Amino acid sequence: MNYLKEEIILLLGLYLNLLCRRVSGEQISVKGVLNLAHRQSKWTPLMQMIANLSDITSIRSFFEFRTLDPEGAIFYGDTEEGQDWFVLSLRDGIPEMQIGKADILVSVKGGRKLNDGAWHLLELRSEGKFVVLEVNNSVELIVGLHSKLTEDELKGKIRLGLGGMLVDKQKLFHPFEPEMDACIRGGNWLNLSTSWDADSTWEPRPCFSEIKKGSYFPGTGVAMFNTSDLPGLKTEEAGITVEIFGSWTGTTLSLQSTGFEYVLRELEGNKDVKEVQLGLKEGSESVAPPHEPATLTFTIQKHSLVVNSKPELETESLDFFSMWKNGMLLTFGGVPGESEKAKNTQYLRGCLEKILVQGQVIDLDRALYKHTAVSSHSCPTEAMNGLT
Repeated sequence: MNYLKEEIILLLGLYLNLLCRRVSGEQISVKGVLNLAHRQSKWTPLMQMIANLSDITSIRSFFEFRTLDPEGAIFYGDTEEGQDWFVLSLRDGIPEMQIGKADILVSVKGGRKLNDGAWHLLELRSEGKFVVLEVNNSVELIVGLHSKLTEDELKGKIRLGLGGMLVDKQKLFHPFEPEMDACIRGGNWLNLSTSWDADSTWEPRPCFSEIKKGSYFPGTGVAMFNTSDLPGLKTEEAGITVEIFGSWTGTTLSLQSTGFEYVLRELEGNKDVKEVQLGLKEGSESVAPPHEPATLTFTIQKHSLVVNSKPELETESLDFFSMWKNGMLLTFGGVPGESEKAKNTQYLRGCLEKILVQGQVIDLDRALYKHTAVSSHSCPTEAMNGLT
């Protein structure tokens, strides 16, 4: 009896191909709870595994999944070193499956939103020419794909990945932002138990027991943006506004460009006082902004910087609108270049529940640089309980 190789790719969870054959093999499993976030490489899977196609006994994978992140890669698989591939991701919090085989590309999105911060049981399985996604034992998404390309003999390797992809992102039918701030537990992957290889840049970090929406800064690391990539000026009268909501201590933000540095921080040991440091080539000065810990409105005018409606810097020699448009570094959580070991380093610690620039929500996953310790979309519910 001959079998289509197409059946084996369906089998992945990628499951592009396992129409009717059963094969035998080992078992794969990632034990405990795995945090998919906190890594340097956006596209490389956090964990990946290679197994023989002839070793596979199951056409289903299942695991529990929790996130508040609306977009990112969850589960990937391929054969023929990426010639046939599959990826499960979220877009707007909704599951999306993309499949590539030969010259065929398929992208289907549907089902309930999963980025509600609750644990969900996900199952991917093959049913003939279809890939089925179940959420909490209810079918949410079905994708069908048929190719006339066949192969009589099943051979070669199958690759699986968590939190990324092993093929070039240019192959995607519908591009997405891959970074996923999420946790996985209780996984069973095609009923195998082969060891997974971790991304070399990955440092294991625990998952918070309870989470809420926001960006969590643990007291080390920053998130850095080029202002030319952010929303720009609408009217000169309104200026450019950066609004921050949450509970935190330490350096809130900084602005840097050639010969200019502005730092807004809370002084160590005095949580009722914040300090704004302005560093020019000629020197620096310090002033005290308002004492509101839950809400901060930072406004950039053409020749001034304003914190919570109070002017903090006025200078005719600088055109901040032009500097913003041409590109400054806007950094949340610290100052670029400061050493973590320096005595005056005061990285932000706490939860920024929302960051708005010109009224638009800012996603830290789209930062020019983000430290691996910073969580883009989730904060522990107890984040500020012990803050003094």
